[in-house]
Amino acid sequence: MVTTSTLESPFHEGEQRLQSLTGVQETMEQRGRAMIRDHMPDQHRRFFEQLPFVLAGGLDAHRQPWATVWSGLPGFMQSPDPHRLDIRVRHLPGDPLAAEWQAGSAIGLLGIEPHTRRRNRMNGTVVRADADGFDVAVRQSFGNCPKYIHPRQVRWTGAASAHAAVEPVGAQLQGAALRMVSAADTFFIASSSPAAGEPGQGRGDGVDVSHRGGPAGFVHVAETAEGSVLTVPDYVGNFLFNTLGNILRQPRVGLLFMDVARGDVLWLAGRGEVDLDPQAAAAFEGAQRLLRVRIEQGWLGRGVMPLAWDTQAVS
Repeated sequence: MVTTSTLESPFHEGEQRLQSLTGVQETMEQRGRAMIRDHMPDQHRRFFEQLPFVLAGGLDAHRQPWATVWSGLPGFMQSPDPHRLDIRVRHLPGDPLAAEWQAGSAIGLLGIEPHTRRRNRMNGTVVRADADGFDVAVRQSFGNCPKYIHPRQVRWTGAASAHAAVEPVGAQLQGAALRMVSAADTFFIASSSPAAGEPGQGRGDGVDVSHRGGPAGFVHVAETAEGSVLTVPDYVGNFLFNTLGNILRQPRVGLLFMDVARGDVLWLAGRGEVDLDPQAAAAFEGAQRLLRVRIEQGWLGRGVMPLAWDTQAVS
């Protein structure tokens, strides 16, 4: 996706293809130019500053996208001006991106406040990185609709479990990893455009991280000889098609699942595919199309998340 400060389309060809197939391309072209900014408005700046956690998407040394989560006492993110967000990062044990951030890294950020069902996106580029965190230059800032966000109160506790441990996860999901995916009502997905983070990248190329939600068990797991394949119904949304449009151009994705009761985090990497067959989608109530992800590798962090979640719905 590109910013609105040019005469170019605010969407790349992958997003445009899906918008065209859905019959909304002309409408979204106009809406995108109005809603996608090259800076953060003041309400978005204040929103990030009040959050106890943020979702991030980035690339490892092999250009594999991963989604991860950072947390801290509200104020661990600060926006000194509309074009920058400074983050004091505390990497979780096992975070596959912990050693990957440097100046020039493409980054996607999703601020989400579950109890108000509010979420804002900010995609940009790391301009400074050191042991205490880094600064991000804003490239794209826009809000998202509150659909499929399960209301929960979240607070930072300051420390992971004293029994925190990290273990590798293979292509075949088993045990705790399989239970987390099969029971989930929420996960996050990182995707990228082909030239994300490269010098001279197109204005539409970058890394994105987005939210996926549904009823508990909405992620369906099938076992194959090569590994687990996840099928996720794609429900009607905002028609931006950031994630699915990226996958049409570059299929590698990173998934993040969290067990909010145990403080466990599951990082998964795989290859995504957009299934546009209406008959296949018809097997899943409410699905407009399907996202399939073939798992390749991952990490399970047990008790690593220093957040407390009220799992009861907030009225």
